[in-house]
Amino acid sequence: MANLQKGEKKLLNAWAFYDWANSVYPLVISSAIFPIFYEAIFTERNHYIHVFGTEIKNSALISFVTAAAFLVVAFISPLLSGIADYVGNKKNFMRFFCYLGAISCIALYWFSLDSIYSSLLFYFLGLIGFWGSLVFYNSYLPDIAFPEQQDSISAKGYSLGYIGSVILLLFNLAMVMKPQLFHITGTEGEAAMKAMRYSFVTVGIWWIVFSQYTYFYLPKGNANSDRKVTKNVLLNGFKELKKVGHLLKENSILKKYLSGFFVYSMAVQTVMLVATYFGAQEISWESKSQSTIGLIVCILLIQLVAIIGAVFTSKASAKFGNIPTLIVVNCFWVVLCGLAYFMTLPIHFYVMATLVGLVMGGIQALSRSTYSKLLPETEDTASFFSFFDVAEKIGIVIGMCVYGIIDQITGSPRFAIVFLGVFFIIGVVLLRRIPKEKSTLNQ
Repeated sequence: MANLQKGEKKLLNAWAFYDWANSVYPLVISSAIFPIFYEAIFTERNHYIHVFGTEIKNSALISFVTAAAFLVVAFISPLLSGIADYVGNKKNFMRFFCYLGAISCIALYWFSLDSIYSSLLFYFLGLIGFWGSLVFYNSYLPDIAFPEQQDSISAKGYSLGYIGSVILLLFNLAMVMKPQLFHITGTEGEAAMKAMRYSFVTVGIWWIVFSQYTYFYLPKGNANSDRKVTKNVLLNGFKELKKVGHLLKENSILKKYLSGFFVYSMAVQTVMLVATYFGAQEISWESKSQSTIGLIVCILLIQLVAIIGAVFTSKASAKFGNIPTLIVVNCFWVVLCGLAYFMTLPIHFYVMATLVGLVMGGIQALSRSTYSKLLPETEDTASFFSFFDVAEKIGIVIGMCVYGIIDQITGSPRFAIVFLGVFFIIGVVLLRRIPKEKSTLNQ
């Protein structure tokens, strides 16, 4: 382990490099390859399976499992935050969740309907491993970087994550589309499925191998390595959330904004998590290979356009104000949810992916910056952002459950997507309650 001082370039780069290591999980597992694989193994079962004592649709099932995982994440995040702030060995905690997530990804190689319970458990643990490691990863930022360095190194981490994840996804796509080049045997369909399973293994290996560079340079933690984790330490995170809750009662503007954010954010996050499942089920692709390529291209398109969307949204908020811009973006989301009901052709999905990317990146970036500007004068911004993150994750739980229930009852995710538009409408109504003098915050 290297002993580097706070602010040193090598230490900053090592921290940012963890984004390169772990960003393959949300792209390959959450968004691209796994949803396509998951949909494919249900082809002969007409999308249904008997599990947990009932007949359930595959997309509804994965929605409920995802919701359960985020519920656990929402609960343990304050616990982990309290530990991260107090003990001196947070690198060990970060490494534990990293390995939990990576090994769970590798275990998805054996995902099958015959062992559905253990298979879903690995998916569940992969999600918890990813988000659990991020709690400690993010908590390192003020330890390794001075305030004036934090924005730039955080942005560098994001860029590294995007580049790394896209590289691995393109490699995985090559394996799936041209398995013979990688000596993957079987019929065309069998070889493609094998390649997808190998993709899960590559994610786990990539995550573990490249994280070693980060672990080599990151300090063990703060200087309090002799401290013990007590009950009070474990509850510190929840106490901070409770304190923020009380402060919100006295800050009506921030309370109104958070209520609006909570409602529309649950819809945004749900759309991001279910987009590939929707495209695989509801779009009339000409062949399996066209479906695979088309869906992955759409995921890459969303990511690319999201960066452009974030820039445009930033410029719009600078001219018209944060809240008015958020209201317009929410209205645009309402239109998109309505149009999703009529999508049937690949070209529809490509156009929708472009439009979703345009407003997805913008609404996420602007939501967080608006929240930051509405915070009261305080040095305890970490507690407010912890509250923000927990609210976002609970929103995901509700959004995924709503989506899953409607999908299960109606048998079609089209109705579920349309219903998500209601959340955006409610979000607009709540945002309009913010007084005009507070709504024109400049970006």
